[in-house]
Formats: sequence, structure tokens, C-alpha cells
Amino acid sequence: MSARLTGRLVVLGITGSIAAFKAPEIVRALRAEGADVQVLMTPAATRFVSPLTMRTLTGRAVDADLLDLLPDGRIGHIVAADSADVILVAPATAQWIGAMASGMAGDPVTATCLATTAPVVVAPAMDGEMWAHPATQANARRLMEDFGYTLVEPVHGALASGSEGAGRLAEASAIVAAVIAAIGASPVREPDAARRPPVVPAGDLSGRRVVVTAGGTEEPIDAVRILANRSSGRQGIALAEAARDRGADVLLIAARVAVPLPEGVEIVRVATVAELSAALDAALLPPPDGRATSSVDALIAAAAVSDFRMRGGPSTEKLRRDGDLTLTLEPTPDLLAGIAKRLGARAARQTKLIGFSAESGATKRAVEKLKAKDLDLVVANDVTAPGIGFESAENRAEILDVDGVISIVGPAPKRVVADAILDRLVALLVTGGAR
Repeated sequence: MSARLTGRLVVLGITGSIAAFKAPEIVRALRAEGADVQVLMTPAATRFVSPLTMRTLTGRAVDADLLDLLPDGRIGHIVAADSADVILVAPATAQWIGAMASGMAGDPVTATCLATTAPVVVAPAMDGEMWAHPATQANARRLMEDFGYTLVEPVHGALASGSEGAGRLAEASAIVAAVIAAIGASPVREPDAARRPPVVPAGDLSGRRVVVTAGGTEEPIDAVRILANRSSGRQGIALAEAARDRGADVLLIAARVAVPLPEGVEIVRVATVAELSAALDAALLPPPDGRATSSVDALIAAAAVSDFRMRGGPSTEKLRRDGDLTLTLEPTPDLLAGIAKRLGARAARQTKLIGFSAESGATKRAVEKLKAKDLDLVVANDVTAPGIGFESAENRAEILDVDGVISIVGPAPKRVVADAILDRLVALLVTGGAR
């Protein structure tokens, strides 16, 4: 199937919904259809997804401030309004829909929609009761009936509030289909690239090799049973996606995960600690014959590694349930500490090492891990806190370095936490320091 948006400029407006973390997926879907994409953001949207991520994904400057100019000095929302083949607002909040229905122009997204004659597609996302409220429904009808906008209605599903209802952002495929239909057979509106929003340099991790571990390892007890943990792999996969979107060459070493693996990265699957250790050695350490290997700029060890395994190995047969069962366990090797030791002292090594400290309660032990393992950064979080940590869509993290600098991020979507971690990594790679 040919790319249906080749040569088209799609202007994507992102507003301050938690569903904004899905914006990178929408951009990738548009780019897969051949579109050029320019991103506009409301101030609230920047708290859910990084403008840097969107700039890296699109290759164009992000307009997030109505008073800012583009890098070439032009007025961003006017350039977008004049050159867009279609404007897509996804996600659109109740606040934005109300402002747009009233003709307000307090942010780049509403200002661009007011200034354009291009078709506009709106994909709302909000709590179910907010979407059902008569005011929201009246505003949405005005966008369709008076302004001629296309509405991609939200779908029924789990919402950020924890409830279920009709307020969830539609799937990227449905949104892209609406964009294609809105453009129809109209000619390309502005074929001159010089009159479109300018292209910007590549992302801040371009040319970097980043290895990320994700998910939970497992250790066999017998032919059927395993020792495992509750890690879903969400944070590690969010880190791999964020590093990819910022231009890095990413190797994802994935143990057992509960979410789909990302596209556009190299993937190695593992199960046990031994398999993870072998994959890390292959990625990070020179082979025994001393031949040169591709350099790795950073290892982000987000996987939840099993602390124990069966002493003497697992039973080759299924253990019988004949009463109480006593298992004799032994500790597994500390893989990250071993990697740090073999790569050399922190001040001299090329590869930056970022570890995770999943704690139950206080995160004070993270400082001990940072120093004992000679790491560059440690990301600490309380995995027992409600709504964050294992199996959750959000996280709250403390990012610590050897100089005692602590960054606290969240509670926020794990993609937002991932970008905060990568911000600290970029600082390390550029300056060698903590900031």
C-alpha cells in the first residue's frame, strides 16, 4: 500500500491531556503514511510530553509559546496556518474545545486554527463525565456544525481517573484515517519547503549508542514453575522509545514484559539472569580475542533482575505437591556492579551507567547503591506506593548523582519520567558532569 500522505504537511496540535503521551505514536503513524509533521503545543501539554521529543520525532521546531518565533524568525502559528494541508488536534481537552468554540486564541493551537483555511480534525480525550457534560457536547457540536471540523469521537475504555467510560483517545489508526479523509483529493497546499516550518537539527542523542534493559527476569524452580517478579517492563520500554525518538541507536534487552515491544530499536530477548548477563557482556564488553566492538555511550539498567535462584539449579521434573515444600535459594550475581567493575572507574570509562533502585518505602538505600556500584546515576522509586511503580502507567522517581544532585519527577506517565532521565544522561554525555 502506498503512503497516502506523501508530500502533505500535517500540523499536530497537542493539548494538556494525560493522553498527550500518545502523541509520539500518532506522529509515527502519520510519518509512516509519508506526512511531514509540525507540532504545536499548549503550555499544559508540555507537562505531559517533552517538546524535545516531538522536535526529534518530526525534525521540525515545536511551537509551544504564542509569543515565540521560529528559528528563522517567522511567526510560528501563521506559518503553520498558511502551509498546513490539515490541522489535527489530538488529544483535545474540554478546555481547548471550549476555548476554540468561543474563538479564543490564547495558545498556539487555537491561534493556528483561527488563522487557517485548512481542514481541522479534532480527537478529544478526557474523563467520561467531562465528555458527556452538556457544555462539552455543545462546544463539540459547534466545532462540527459551525466550523466544519471533523470530530474523531473518544472511545470507551479505562480512563486516567481509574474509571471506565467514553473519553479515551481514539486509536492512532482511526485518527490517521480521519486526517486522510479530511484532505481528500485536494492539491498540496504549500509545496514550497521554504515556506513551510523549518527543519531543525537531529535529536540530542543522535549518533549515540544506548543499551536499555527492561522487564522482569525469571528463574526456573522445576520443569513448570518459576521465581519471578511483578515488573511489567513499562518504564524500560518507555526509556527505549524515548531514546529512539531522541535519535539514539537503541539496543533493548527485554526480559518478561506485559506491554508490546517498540519498533525501530534492536531487540534481544532474555529470560534468566544468566541470559541477561550474557546479553550485556555481548553488548558492552570486548570479546576475548580483543577485537574492536561498537562503542556504547550509556547503559540504562531498568530491568527488575531476580535476586535469587535455585541452589544447584532447577529440578528437571515437576515437584510433587505432597505437603510443605522448602526451596533452597542462592543470590544471583549483581550484574550492574560487575559491568561497572569490568568497564573501569567511573571517571575514566566512556560508557555512562544508570541503575534503578526499586524500594519498598524510603529510597535512602539508592545513595548506597550509587556509590557501591560506582554508577553515574541511580533512579530510585517506591514500588509499593499506590498508582506508581510496578504494573502502573505512572511513576515517581528520584534521580541521584554522585555529587548529591537530586531531580524529582512525577507522579507522571512513565514516558515523561523517561525523558527526565534522558535529560540527565544528555548532560552527562555533553559535559561529563551532573547537569
